Amino acid sequence: MKNAFLKVLFLQKIRLSLLNMFLKYILFFFSILPFFLLCQEKKQYKLRTIAFYNVENLFDTINNPNTFDDDRTPTGKDRWTGERYKNKLINTSKVLWNIGRKVSGTAPDIIGLVEIENRDVLQDLLNTPPINTFSYGIIHFDSPDRRGVDVALLYKTSVFTPVSYTSLTLLLKNEFNEREYTRDQLLVSGFMDGEEIHFIVNHWPSRRGGTSKSEPKRLKAALLNKRIIDSLKRIRPEAKIISMGDFNDDPTDASFKRVLKTKGVKTDSTDLLYNPMEMLLRKHGAGSLAYRDRWNLFDQFFFTSSLLNTTGSSLRYWKSGIYNPSYLTVPSGPYKGYPLRTYEGGQYRGGYSDHFPIYMFLLKPL
Repeated sequence: MKNAFLKVLFLQKIRLSLLNMFLKYILFFFSILPFFLLCQEKKQYKLRTIAFYNVENLFDTINNPNTFDDDRTPTGKDRWTGERYKNKLINTSKVLWNIGRKVSGTAPDIIGLVEIENRDVLQDLLNTPPINTFSYGIIHFDSPDRRGVDVALLYKTSVFTPVSYTSLTLLLKNEFNEREYTRDQLLVSGFMDGEEIHFIVNHWPSRRGGTSKSEPKRLKAALLNKRIIDSLKRIRPEAKIISMGDFNDDPTDASFKRVLKTKGVKTDSTDLLYNPMEMLLRKHGAGSLAYRDRWNLFDQFFFTSSLLNTTGSSLRYWKSGIYNPSYLTVPSGPYKGYPLRTYEGGQYRGGYSDHFPIYMFLLKPL
């Protein structure tokens, strides 16, 4: 009897041991499954990174008599010396180098920039380590903006081939029927991985003077953007169009919801303009800049439904986000967590910008 009992106990221990071993194998399998799927995805897809960054007043030190750049000169209010300009270039280069790098392993393929003074500062930026290790092309036009800031597009010459580009002027009038000068909207069309794709870079009118008073200007900017998109879609209804920029409006404001009619959820409509930043704002309260204890998400991407196609071998949207690592933020004090600026309260801080950059990833099935 005793021997029978010991035999049963021994068999139970073996069963438990085998069960524990089986469970360990199951847990191990599920622990490596995400890594396995990621490896499979990397084998099947080519990854492209699109970035946008408001660099906040990237000015050289030369006084241009045709623009209001006097503050950003060595003798101006900001004491904008060659050393400070060089530090701004190094900081900006570092940021661009790192956007999306943890996922892609490289710098962005396409970069939209705003608040740059001229083509020379772009060339200086591309000559600055570490971004100078890549070959980027420049597309830039001088905007009529009274402050002298422009928009531009940088692109890896090995990835994107521009075919056409133009600068579209936003005509605004004040209450005295006098023209107000602002930034143009830059349209760049070309080929990425063998597919035609269009980029629009925006820097819409600011909220200076109050949100309500300035809103009509952004509504007109949205209307110009819509006309650009509609004209491209008339030629090719399935056109892949990405509009990016500092819109000085949130994704839920009238310029997006009433004029452009963007959506924060994916639908099957071929007329959809999808704005992935809307859910970041609605669900997570995410922001790319802060003012008076309030976060806004002025920096955005939105794009046509053709980039949501999940079948076939064409370029498709994967995901997007805000690039806000700790080194880009104020470390302590009342503004802790805010973007670390070059100047704050009139004092030189040696930071980066008052905006965080944003990014989106495209996948190209191999």
